Amino acid sequence: MTGSAASGPLWDALTRAALQVEEAAHLVREDIASTDEVAVGTAGLVDALRRVVSGPPPVAGAVAATTLNRRLLRLLRRRFLEQIGSAAPTGTELGAFLLAFEQVGDLIEPTWDQRFGERLSGPDGLELVVEVAHDLRSPLTSILFLAETLLRGRSGPVTPLQERQLGLVYSAAFGLSSVASDVVELVRGRDRWAELDPMPFSIHDILESVRDIVRPIAEEKGLEVRVTMPERAVRIGHPVAINRVLLNLITNALKFTDSGHVELTAVEAEGDLVEFSVRDTGRGIPEGAMALLFEPFRRRQREREYAFSGSGLGLSICRKFVEAMGSELQVATELGKGTRFSFTLSLPEPSSAATRSAAGLSDSGPQPLA
Repeated sequence: MTGSAASGPLWDALTRAALQVEEAAHLVREDIASTDEVAVGTAGLVDALRRVVSGPPPVAGAVAATTLNRRLLRLLRRRFLEQIGSAAPTGTELGAFLLAFEQVGDLIEPTWDQRFGERLSGPDGLELVVEVAHDLRSPLTSILFLAETLLRGRSGPVTPLQERQLGLVYSAAFGLSSVASDVVELVRGRDRWAELDPMPFSIHDILESVRDIVRPIAEEKGLEVRVTMPERAVRIGHPVAINRVLLNLITNALKFTDSGHVELTAVEAEGDLVEFSVRDTGRGIPEGAMALLFEPFRRRQREREYAFSGSGLGLSICRKFVEAMGSELQVATELGKGTRFSFTLSLPEPSSAATRSAAGLSDSGPQPLA
């Protein structure tokens, strides 16, 4: 067909179908801000169809590849077929129009990144994020298990160099697994651990565990990890949350410290209070970065600009956990000298030796650090 042939029963049917689609804006109301978008979108699709049939053909990008346009094109095709009904012209003419619908549909087909973006912004987008995080945690758990098995010599002796390398593998895998867990916690918006009753635990065990996990990272950077233990180690609280917060804080302290040391402390205060802190001798936090320090999924405004972590999840999760335990995450920083994060928790001691024994804990004081 040529441009002068853009008339006849099929074109009339297309025009009537377009009017019906414009009047049916309620069918796509979740994809529009106003009914004007339906009129504009429909007009653009009709123009593209005319160009495909009569020429010159539309170029890529002439019609926006949006969810709205894809829905409008399906509605337009359905109304078009209803309009021509049993009085359809010859198969050749109708075939040209149906082919035009297919070609315009190809023009507005989303790319892979657009499909992914639409899925993320859709009603199940957050659950997709959780699914990805779970998919990450499964292989990371296997890596952690294998690295720990090798480190303990269960598969044969390892050299000092191999032990250091395995330690780095374990620390890196643990860090990635923690990020995946942070994503799940943030998206789900609830603290399942906080719903459980407080339980007896050892502050010594938590601090030693955190120190052992990050030690390979510190040694690789030539940094010292200092740990200060409280005298009364056995307390009642939420050890999982405390562990997650301290591990997040000290991992990031090591990340932004090039020389000196990082301190991990738990100091007894008045009554049942215990102050936990992580202090480093790193670069400090610029004043401009403080305002968004606790915001998740923030972006750097400039290349190499300070950010607590790439996604901003670390501190957001830390603050969330600390607040759920009834405290507040404090930060003090000085450029060129370092940063200190701290929080104070009420952690009563178990009321009886039987409680401590049932939890597998002892009353011993601070143990020598390796």
